Formats: sequence, structure tokens, C-alpha cells
Amino acid sequence: MTTSYTFSETDTFTITHARHMAAKVAADLKRLQRFYGQPSDAAITAYQDEVTQLLREGYLGTVTYGFRRDGAFIEPSLRYTAHDLAGSTTDDDDPGRVRPGADTSGATFYSYLTYSAAWDQLSSADQQTFESKLPITRGSAPEPAVNGVLRSDRIYSAGGRSLDRQSVKAS
Repeated sequence: MTTSYTFSETDTFTITHARHMAAKVAADLKRLQRFYGQPSDAAITAYQDEVTQLLREGYLGTVTYGFRRDGAFIEPSLRYTAHDLAGSTTDDDDPGRVRPGADTSGATFYSYLTYSAAWDQLSSADQQTFESKLPITRGSAPEPAVNGVLRSDRIYSAGGRSLDRQSVKAS
């Protein structure tokens, strides 16, 4: 007599998963604030809400937060790239390891966001409706260069999706 077993697992990404991951981004931003004075508490709250909503709907491509000098992101900037794990799993790291003491003289805090392929599938009207509900109004601008190298250092994941964090390091 032969017995067989089947096991299946389905991950449903929920607002709770999105909030979990966005809270880790907010924790990283609080470290930037503590070490470098920016962004403000109000900006961190807005960025966290924006990331939560974009993650929930699958519209986030990348978002970079940090300091820009001469048109380029410098250390200690952080870039997050959203991924669908397609049934696989990955680590869910704790936030942190933002290096204190980087030279941000003459730099301003800046954020740059790109959208996912799912966003591109929306009509212009649907994009505008969604954007009107976000706490941040973004314009269009060319993506800033990176003055240094991007190094992967953290992965935040929940519900079958992840945010891979890269930190800008001076070269």
C-alpha cells in the first residue's frame, strides 16, 4: 500500500505585511535622522505611508533616500528594491547598520522613486487616482547618479515579497 501527501502553501500579501516592511524602512530613516539630522519626523511618517501603500498594491519599483551632492547620491544613502519572491523565501533582517560619520557637507536630503511593471499596466487615470491618495506628491526628474558603489546589506521580507536594501558606500 502506498500513501502520498501533498502540501501547498499560499502567501497572500496584506496591508500588515506592507506595514511590517515599511516600518523597517522608517527605522532606517530614523537612524539617518539621528546621525545626519534629516529627514524630519513628518517626512519619515509620509515616506513610511507612501511605501506601505505602494508595496500593498505592488507598485513600488525602487526608492532611494539619502543625501545628494552635485546631482548624485552619496554615502549614507539607502536604496530599496521591491521583489516578488514567487513562492521562495528569504531573510527578514532587522533594520540598522547605517554608518555614522559620513561627510554630508554641502549635500541635501533627497528621495527618488521608480514604479514597478504593475504600475505601468494601469491607465493614466488610475495612476492619477492612486497618486492623489499618497502623502507625497512626486514630480518627474531624471534619476540621480550614485557617487560611490551600492552594496547590498539588508533584506526585509513578509508575505512573499521583499525589499532589498543597498547602501551607498564611498568608493
